[in-house]
Amino acid sequence: QVQLVESGGGLVQAGGSLRLSCAASGVISSINVMGWYRQAPGKQRELVAICTNGGGTNYADSVKGRFTISRENAKNPVYLQMNSLKPEDTAVYYCYARLSPALGYLEVWGQGTLVTVSS
Repeated sequence: QVQLVESGGGLVQAGGSLRLSCAASGVISSINVMGWYRQAPGKQRELVAICTNGGGTNYADSVKGRFTISRENAKNPVYLQMNSLKPEDTAVYYCYARLSPALGYLEVWGQGTLVTVSS
């Protein structure tokens, strides 16, 4: 129904910036929420940032003031601008979408993109 494809990961030095992109395809009108999670080696997957169709956003405390999630409208990709990156931001970043109540709040995940921040 919905597929997510991430891009933009890579290797960056501490203090640098990266921008991740996530393009959705399929029945994108069914998406209510989109966002980003990450999973570092040996750790559980955690929320980074999400945004709703209404424009509301939520960030993990660890990224507030450094990361910005954006999406112009329901048809556009969702972006994660990451500034002032730290080695502890190193992780696989996953794009996430939650579908409408009519589809049972189904959750969809991308394949992940690796972000490595060197000290």
